[in-house]
Amino acid sequence: MRGLLSDLDDRNKWTVLQGSESLIAGAGAGLVSSIVTCPLDLVKTRLQARGGTASSAAPVEGLIGTFRSIYAGEGIRGLYRGLAPTIYGYLPTWAIYFTVYDRVKAELMQRRGIAPGGQDPVSHVLAAMSGGATGTIITNPIWVIKTRFMTQALDPQRPTYRHTFDAMRQIYGEEGIRAFYKGLLPSLFGILHVAVQFPLYEKLKSLNQHGNEDLPSSRILLCSSLSKAIASVTTYPHEVVRTRLQIQRAASSKGNFTPNGLLGTIKNIAATEGMGGFYRGLGVNLIRTVPSAALTILTYEVLMRNLNHLTHPPPRRRQVDPEGEESESAKTS
Repeated sequence: MRGLLSDLDDRNKWTVLQGSESLIAGAGAGLVSSIVTCPLDLVKTRLQARGGTASSAAPVEGLIGTFRSIYAGEGIRGLYRGLAPTIYGYLPTWAIYFTVYDRVKAELMQRRGIAPGGQDPVSHVLAAMSGGATGTIITNPIWVIKTRFMTQALDPQRPTYRHTFDAMRQIYGEEGIRAFYKGLLPSLFGILHVAVQFPLYEKLKSLNQHGNEDLPSSRILLCSSLSKAIASVTTYPHEVVRTRLQIQRAASSKGNFTPNGLLGTIKNIAATEGMGGFYRGLGVNLIRTVPSAALTILTYEVLMRNLNHLTHPPPRRRQVDPEGEESESAKTS
């Protein structure tokens, strides 16, 4: 009986985690990637914002020039400007995304009569879009704050935010609640990004996996990097449009930022910068997002693997001594 009670106790110990593996693994993956890639995210956002700020007439710098300019003018802390809202954003974004993605995928595959672990592109695409839409709508206010933080140095007339909650207070006071949903529409267009990335990742993973064995970390990195690069190049223009919308301020606020709306912003970029304007910052975006996505997915896969081992421990084997009698720890009573 003691062996049985001990086994039940070990299982109950992790019951609270069951069903939450995706949430915990997604949050952990988002935390790691946001800290590691923050400087590159800052450079990418500054490049995307060029042309949408009062300093748009300034010489356009590339990756190295922008990095040097930030470091020279703002120091090492400047490279991590916007880290706090980035963490606040990535933690729930990835936690929500992976949770919705896994559950919707499992439900769709069950309804379509496909066994767990099987390949079903339709379920993967719909699950990816569901997860992306849910996370985008819930966390859009955080990304507006992050973008404002990262681009405020581009215009001296822009109000200075001391911290995340100060930015929230100022934006709400000057522009109202609608300001927190600037760029939401192009962000929703960005659902096409995950609709390309994750089904492609699942396919690449299945091609490299044999049976039920765990995929090596190197293969996970390869599959996730390739899928992210293809998705980024395919859907990148929506990121530039989203950034330009997020830095626009209401007419009642101070400064010379005037709201153009989605179509007005697209027309303005096309007229003043040509098609190249829609791909501003693509190079640094790939340098940032490809390793970031690879790190995020690898962290997620490793955490999920370990959490599954904790929440679904294998049954204990009865220990038998050479004379054929059960050991004391395996006796029932």
